Amino acid sequence: MGLGLRKEKSYTFEDWLSWDEGVRAEIMDGALVMMAPPSQKHQEIMGEIFRQLATFLKGKSCKVFPAPFGVRLAQDEHTALEPDIVVVCDRKKLDGKVCNGAPDMVVEVSSPSTARHDRLVKYHKYLHAGVREYWIVDPDTKTVQVFLLEGGKYVVNAYGDTDVVSVSVLEDCQITLEDVFAE
Repeated sequence: MGLGLRKEKSYTFEDWLSWDEGVRAEIMDGALVMMAPPSQKHQEIMGEIFRQLATFLKGKSCKVFPAPFGVRLAQDEHTALEPDIVVVCDRKKLDGKVCNGAPDMVVEVSSPSTARHDRLVKYHKYLHAGVREYWIVDPDTKTVQVFLLEGGKYVVNAYGDTDVVSVSVLEDCQITLEDVFAE
């Protein structure tokens, strides 16, 4: 598998970079968090959000990346994340491998096994790192929570499957949730 697992339980960003590309894992405060293969519904939803963002960003300076794409928040040596979708507007944060620092936008498509992690652990990581816009997409309830960074705190707005959501960090960009949640 190429992980090079050690008995001690603290892994670093450099460990993570050395693993095979096919390994689906994150490191959270030194702890290894293995990621299960995503469901078909997860991939369809992620793919549609990515498609809408990529279409909007064609020819623009910001870039959008689908998972697997690594994020290293604030030079944290003991955390390496792979959000479902990342939007980066400051190209200096891109080193050809990962995003170094807070992306402008992160999208996580939640599942029963990741919901708590997305809503608590990752929420706080993204907040403290300065991610300006964080989406949590729930395929089961067909809802999206959008957390916008304002004054060092996240302000939340919730949307349903018939809404059109404006992406705050991308002027004039809108995501049509009817297409995202289409059967």
